[in-house]
Amino acid sequence: MALRRIRAARIDFSGLRRELDLPTAFSEAADREAEAAAKDRHEDREDRTALEFVTIDPPTSRDLDQALLLQRQGTGYRVFYAIADVAAFTATAPAIEAETWLRGQTVYLPDGKVPLHPAVLSEGAASLLPDEDRPAVLWTIDLDGTGTTTGVDVRRATVRSRAKLNYEQVQRDVDAGTPHPSVALLPVIGQLLIERGLERGAVNLPMPEQEIEPDGDGWRLVVRGPVPVEEFNAQISLLTGMAAARIMLDNKTGLLRTMPPPQEDAVRRLRLAAKALRLDWPDGRSPGAVIAALDPMDPRAQALIDQAAEMMRGAGYTPFDGEAPQQPLHGAVAAPYAHVTAPLRRLADRYVTEVCLALHAGADVPAWAREALPRLPEVMSRTDRVANAAERGAVDLVEAVLLQHRVGEEFDAAVLDVEKNRADIALDEPPVRARCEGDGEGRGLPLGERIRVRLTEADPARRKVLFHTVRLEA
Repeated sequence: MALRRIRAARIDFSGLRRELDLPTAFSEAADREAEAAAKDRHEDREDRTALEFVTIDPPTSRDLDQALLLQRQGTGYRVFYAIADVAAFTATAPAIEAETWLRGQTVYLPDGKVPLHPAVLSEGAASLLPDEDRPAVLWTIDLDGTGTTTGVDVRRATVRSRAKLNYEQVQRDVDAGTPHPSVALLPVIGQLLIERGLERGAVNLPMPEQEIEPDGDGWRLVVRGPVPVEEFNAQISLLTGMAAARIMLDNKTGLLRTMPPPQEDAVRRLRLAAKALRLDWPDGRSPGAVIAALDPMDPRAQALIDQAAEMMRGAGYTPFDGEAPQQPLHGAVAAPYAHVTAPLRRLADRYVTEVCLALHAGADVPAWAREALPRLPEVMSRTDRVANAAERGAVDLVEAVLLQHRVGEEFDAAVLDVEKNRADIALDEPPVRARCEGDGEGRGLPLGERIRVRLTEADPARRKVLFHTVRLEA
């Protein structure tokens, strides 16, 4: 994992919260329901506490949706994936239900999250915290030696996590040859699933991420390159989402996460971008396979990944009841797929889970879940926009604050995307992504190349940072 960081002073994010009209608290009624629900025992379910689950999440997370255990099964593998059973706490809680429909999903800001559920549930009784018996929805997925799914089971159970792991820790242990036994097979199964995805035509975009972390009385802006186990862990979630989609499509009822497959013209433009960036694209290689072979910390690779993101547009939620949708695919997954593994943080997952439980058991889908399906796309779309605006707005603010006293200075940067006389650039140091304007004549903005830029504006009030290219003498 490559890591770059820079420190910013104390920053007030309250203005961003007000601008996005984020809720500040739950209603008294919702809090009362949550406190009461947290005391429920949930004893009428299968006991699977003997299974040695672990969770893998960022170190500070307490809203733990997923726990996993990976085992060999003959010549193949068995994936146990326990998902927090949120409906066990909310099915008879109308005030919580109303609040979660307003919020849609958890919104993350550097100074604290705006949670989908009250913390007594999302970070307590419903979270898969270690050394606690918890109600869960247990997916059991069998794979053959090639990573092909051969069997799926989903049911309610009680589980008990043995450890709360984090990505960097798991990666270090894997590299040292001492992984936790419950996830020792994660690199093996994860790589098999990646290979299966590439065969289907899946496209993963491993762009380094800007993150904001506390640092004493200030903040750190960090750029992280992905670590392999993070992608392997994501593959388990994708596997489960595809299993959920298959159950719903077979029974013609459900809610899919969909995206149109990349169009031929978009793939052609991506090939041209790769050629312009002097990146190899062997004959017959899919876009996903080309991108998977890149170093995501290389600026030319970052530029191609940024171009590929333009190819993956139109994601949404597609409800259906009685007839399967004409376009059931998620273009990046290259298969039907559903959001089902993050119910503490995403509203739709709770309802998809209930649909899958009922359909797999041959039972009727509960009316409250079936009736919600056509209403969920609007809520999730609206709150997706809010969550994305919060994430981008926070990074923009930190960038503007840390650069506000450096207007006029010059920096080295990589050009990630170009449109006419403007470009998106990534500075080498500090790790900032911003807009840059060229010389007015279309020169000085070569895609994927390093250039010299001058900071011309850094305004925290408007969360705006702007650079201009520096004309170099011949």
